[in-house]
Amino acid sequence: MMILRSSPASPFGRKVRIAAALLGLADRVSMVPADSSKADDPLRKDNPLGKIPVLVTEEGKPIYDSRVILEYLDSFAGGGKIFPTDARRIEVLTLQALADGILDASILRVYEVRMREETKRDPSWVAYQADKVARALGKLEADPPALSDGIPDAGRITLACALGYQDLRFEGKWRNDHPKLVAWLDAFARAVPSFEETRFKG
Repeated sequence: MMILRSSPASPFGRKVRIAAALLGLADRVSMVPADSSKADDPLRKDNPLGKIPVLVTEEGKPIYDSRVILEYLDSFAGGGKIFPTDARRIEVLTLQALADGILDASILRVYEVRMREETKRDPSWVAYQADKVARALGKLEADPPALSDGIPDAGRITLACALGYQDLRFEGKWRNDHPKLVAWLDAFARAVPSFEETRFKG
């Protein structure tokens, strides 16, 4: 059994859980809650950066971050399923990088509020992160990725989790100006039951 050290609310952990389900590996991966703020959490032993998620393989080897974990799971499942082996691979990796960037900027906004006293927060820095998200969503709204008939690739899995995180932490305000992306996410959710199954309800 592989162990996934993560948090139920983590969008990066969510994309790993969705990928595992799509690859038929859900029963091979057991999620163990991790707290990155605790010095004695096993997470820090497995990943010296103290970041989630971490996948501990059946051989006891820790793998991180989520992009590398998805590559590992794809290989474990036979390869070429969520990462194309043809010319589309670069397109998928680029979409994954864009969606991960949306998540990185969004999480930094959340941490600014969660970790700093109000008098020490920097509104211009928060706005800088928000602008990254706005530009990325604008680009994706102008040309949403197509949904294929097969297993969604790593880029599309990550984008779905990035949009889901906007719903979770920012009251879904992105939906007002991005109808094409809303339709895209609805279609993804219909095609991928694990998207709803992994939604944080706390």
